[in-house]
Amino acid sequence: MGATVREDEVASEDDLFEQSEVAADYMEGLLDILDIDGDIDELVVGDRPQVEIVGEELGGLVGPKGQTLEALQELCRLAVYRKTGDHSRLMLDIGGYRAGRRKKLAELAEKTAKRVIETASVVKLDPMSAFERKCVHDVINATDGVQSESEGAEPRRRVVVKPAE
Repeated sequence: MGATVREDEVASEDDLFEQSEVAADYMEGLLDILDIDGDIDELVVGDRPQVEIVGEELGGLVGPKGQTLEALQELCRLAVYRKTGDHSRLMLDIGGYRAGRRKKLAELAEKTAKRVIETASVVKLDPMSAFERKCVHDVINATDGVQSESEGAEPRRRVVVKPAE
């Protein structure tokens, strides 16, 4: 069993890799049950364990707007907790969905920032998942003249972009 990590501690790279292995094993079992072929990569990127699955016909595991992917990610996190006793910030990507979504969200954030700067108005984006909101916040935070915050409650939580104070 992995060492328990307090919230104010940083997990070691070995602990993070163990989390990605547990999640990869969980997803491998699921792919076997569903009779879906996919290659699974276990990674640690920064301070976050990741599992990436690539292959054909994975769209059903992503689901509409990534909803199935989000649910599978939570199941993987539960599998990690059950095996190690550690809460995990594991990121699951299937078929490159998150990578593609990150790119589209960066474009949306850049376009929104430009609009806010040009019009000095506040723009409220459509509700997004935590992953999507973070992608937008990252771009806005790196852009002079604008700032962002999240408002609302899940599942209707959204990013609000406004001129910097």
